[in-house]
Amino acid sequence: MDQAALHTLLLGAWTTAWISAVAVAGGVPLGLALALLREARIPVVGHIIVLYVSLGRATPLVTLVLFIFVGAPLLGIPLDRYTAAIVTLLLNTAAFNAEVWRAAIRSFPHEQVEAARAAGMTRVLIFRRIMLPQIWITSLPGLVNEMTFLIKASPAIGVIGIVDLTRVTNRISAITYEPLPPILVAAALYMVAIGTLVRLQRLLDARAQRLAM
Repeated sequence: MDQAALHTLLLGAWTTAWISAVAVAGGVPLGLALALLREARIPVVGHIIVLYVSLGRATPLVTLVLFIFVGAPLLGIPLDRYTAAIVTLLLNTAAFNAEVWRAAIRSFPHEQVEAARAAGMTRVLIFRRIMLPQIWITSLPGLVNEMTFLIKASPAIGVIGIVDLTRVTNRISAITYEPLPPILVAAALYMVAIGTLVRLQRLLDARAQRLAM
């Protein structure tokens, strides 16, 4: 495999990386917001969130990206393919993240909340200073796992013409008739990305544990 092919693979890896990163940056806080709204037990809102999470987790990513890319313009919302890809991954990962956050919220010792209220702390202050640091530690492994799943599932965006790492790999394989070298390089790049996430999760977890002591 020549340098031009390697450069093309790296460009594809960059496309996968930045689209996934933007989706994660939006999907993590959106998942938290969904979990908090669901736990607030607002009747209509809670049912809508349950439906959204159920559909988001059950719908294949390829179907979702096609639905958003084709359906949004029909509703008067013009989306280019990159925006459609980001929105798809963001909505998908938010649905899974919502369940991770909700499990952490439910396992939180709410006696601490009652004690903080008795001390005169506001709800916002209680959440920011007491709840969030603890549910963040609890949720971190699950959130990182979802990030790795998102990266693995991201080739689905190629169906709308996004030239990501997997699509580039297929193109080079078809042109050179030597599929193994680009596949090996692509596999190594995916492993580096996922390994970096796992390492980051361990570092953040260790730091959080030190701060909690």
